[in-house]
Amino acid sequence: MNRNDALSLRSFWKIQIIGWGCFYIYDLLESIHAFLTKRVFIDEETVPIALMFLSSCALRFFCRWLLRQSQSWIDLEWKAAAAAMITSIPVACAAGLILQRFHSVPWDALVTVWAWSAFVLFMWCSSYFSIKQWQKSSLEKERLLRAESEVREARLLALRYQLNPHFLFNSLNAVSMLILDENAPAARRMLAQIGDLLRTSLDSEVTAEVALSQELAFTEGYLAIEQTRFGERLRIDMAIQLETRDALVPNMLLQPLVENAVRYGVAPLIEGGWIAIKSALHADKLRIVIVNSGRRGEGEQKKNGIGLGNTEERLKTLYGTDFVFSLAWPESGGCEVVLELPLRRAPNLQEASLCGL
Repeated sequence: MNRNDALSLRSFWKIQIIGWGCFYIYDLLESIHAFLTKRVFIDEETVPIALMFLSSCALRFFCRWLLRQSQSWIDLEWKAAAAAMITSIPVACAAGLILQRFHSVPWDALVTVWAWSAFVLFMWCSSYFSIKQWQKSSLEKERLLRAESEVREARLLALRYQLNPHFLFNSLNAVSMLILDENAPAARRMLAQIGDLLRTSLDSEVTAEVALSQELAFTEGYLAIEQTRFGERLRIDMAIQLETRDALVPNMLLQPLVENAVRYGVAPLIEGGWIAIKSALHADKLRIVIVNSGRRGEGEQKKNGIGLGNTEERLKTLYGTDFVFSLAWPESGGCEVVLELPLRRAPNLQEASLCGL
């Protein structure tokens, strides 16, 4: 017997015992007046119900067989009614013989017990079909949700792995430029930083979402590489509110956005520029803003790049339409990326923060 069959059997006996137990108590309470007037004995209620309980256990195999035939509900019901009437014949006979101490059984009493048993067993079969259909529907829904979840996780993982080679290619290209400029110390330092960053990326658990503090640590590692490349030409300003640090964000969210800001907002300028990263809570949403100081209109045509395109796809996969992802080019110059995400907290960080109070 496999695990599913064992769980199904355990569930059957639990429902069977509880259901028949409640029915027996209800029948006793309904006949309490007859008991008090001594017109009915308790065994007259107990024996038929005990026999119907045993008969329903036998009917289970027939009902399971009917369900496996994938028949219509009407076919199930009339065949269950026929089975209930046939099964009720030995129930009525056995109950009559036991109650009459194996003497002759009156026909009217026999027919009454048979009709009552047939009705009860028919209702039992109908209840069995209903419960099984509900369980089947629940299992199918659960399998569908699990399949959708697996597809979503696979999609997010594929998008993340698409970003990693993109970042690695750009970083190694920067190292080659340093070597061509005969800046060996900076190239060695940058290679070490790339190695540390890739080690962090590979060692970390692959999850759809991480805490903002973890995402910022990875982004700062990337920015350290770019500062080795650009030196004083790249200036960084971070304004991260404390209450946002445990908020959950998509894994590898900020790095491609910051990379895009460096590539199109800072690198083309001889004098360099600055990048600002800000986070705050806004109307029960996590708001993240990334701004660079490039010239007005600089990089506007690049808004469909790999990094930005993948970011939008991942946000749609995770949040559907419950997010904001916008780009703007202010009159003062540069580019401003605005993200608004549903506010969800990382449990471990939240607990650590509460413990520190």
